[in-house]
Amino acid sequence: MITGKEDLLQALIEAFLMEKGTREFYSQASVRSADYEAQKTFKELSDWEGKHMDYIQFLYQSINGDQEVRSFEEFKKSAKAPMTEAGIPVKDLEAKIERYKFMDQKEALALAMEIEGKAYNFYRKLSGSAEDGNARVVFRGMMEQEVKHVEYLKKLRVKLLNVYEVS
Repeated sequence: MITGKEDLLQALIEAFLMEKGTREFYSQASVRSADYEAQKTFKELSDWEGKHMDYIQFLYQSINGDQEVRSFEEFKKSAKAPMTEAGIPVKDLEAKIERYKFMDQKEALALAMEIEGKAYNFYRKLSGSAEDGNARVVFRGMMEQEVKHVEYLKKLRVKLLNVYEVS
């Protein structure tokens, strides 16, 4: 778990693992959702988290002069990701979807908003407390990405509310 005391490379690895955990959760939620629109929403969120992983990998490899492409790919496949970017253990979120199947997109959006909001707050906290200036920049960048997710989910929620009002 990231504490803010990491150097840039360690911060990137930790952020990568949290993004991976979140991507894996969204992927599982997509498969287990009963509603097609909820499946689609979780799939899109999973894809976004994958792009975050690619971005972090790019930064990590750029810093290392692309020396570790093969070893990073091996790490990417084998690394366990027990924590989401929201600071919520993946197993806790998986337990939620075990007990409760999402019946509609509204419920899926509520959970996604919770995760993305907590992720924003987590990266905001780290961007303010990181001792390594470069790590602060990375955390600010990740925070900005979470803002985009939250804005997307808000627009989707408004669109969904309009659909329910028309029905």
